[in-house]
Amino acid sequence: MFRIFEVSRMVEMKKILSGEGDGSIRKSVLLVCLSAVLLVGSFNASVAQNDFCSARNTSFKDGEKLTFRVFYNMGFVWINAGNVNFRTDVEDLKGRKVYHITGEGKTAKSYEWVYKVKDKYETYIDKETMLPLKFVRHVNEGGFKIDQEVTMNHAKGEAISDKKVYSIPKCTQDVLSAIYYARNIDYSKYKPGDKIPFTMFLDNKVYSLYIKYVGKEEIKTKMGTYTENHLPLRIDSPILVGSVKVDLVGYDNLRNPFGGMVSKD
Repeated sequence: MFRIFEVSRMVEMKKILSGEGDGSIRKSVLLVCLSAVLLVGSFNASVAQNDFCSARNTSFKDGEKLTFRVFYNMGFVWINAGNVNFRTDVEDLKGRKVYHITGEGKTAKSYEWVYKVKDKYETYIDKETMLPLKFVRHVNEGGFKIDQEVTMNHAKGEAISDKKVYSIPKCTQDVLSAIYYARNIDYSKYKPGDKIPFTMFLDNKVYSLYIKYVGKEEIKTKMGTYTENHLPLRIDSPILVGSVKVDLVGYDNLRNPFGGMVSKD
C-alpha cells in the first residue's frame, strides 16, 4: 500500500557540479544524494547568504538516522543501484559542541559489476552557529580515490585544505552541511520560483549556489513526512545516460513526531 501526502516544503534539488576538468566531482551514489540542494547560480559570493547565516536547528537531533535507496533508470525499468545512510551524533571538537554528521554510500552488490562505489562524507557543524568547522571526504569509485580534510575558520574567513589556505565568504557551507542547514530554512516565507543563495567550499573552490523553492507537490512513496523534520523524501537527478531517483526508505530517532500521512487503499 502506498501512502499519499502533500509535501508542504518541497525544495528543488539538483546537481550543479558537472565534473569537468580533473574529474574530482562525479555523480556517485552518495554525491547524487548530497547534491539534493545544489544549483549553479550567478550570485555574488560575498552577499549570497541570507538564510544561510541566520537559521537555528529545529529539524534534527543527536542520534538521527536516515536511509535512502538509489534507483537507476535507463529506459523503462528502475534498478536498485545502491544505498545511502546518514547519521547525526553530538560530539566535542576543540572545545565546541558539534553535530558530527556522517554520510556513507555504496553500490548494491547486484550493481557492483557495473560500477563499484564506496564513499564516506563527514561534516562537523557548530551547534551554536550551524556553520561547518571541519569536512572530511573519502571517495572510492571504480578505483578513483579522494581523501580530503578541510577545516574552516569563519571568524578569519579561511578554509585550510591540502596544507593551503583559501579565502571563503561569510557563512560558507560544505556539501554535506548545506543539506542539513537547508532543512532548517523557513520556506513558508518564500513563493514558488524564489531562490535562496549560499556559498559552498568544495575541491578547494568556492561555488555560488542557490536553492530554488518550487512549491507544493504530491508524490507517491512508501514513506510519509512531518514537515518540521524537513526530510528529503525523493531526489531526482538526470545523468548523462538515464536518470537517478533516491527515495527515503528508513529513519530513526527523529527530532519531531513522524506524521502527516494520508492512507490510500
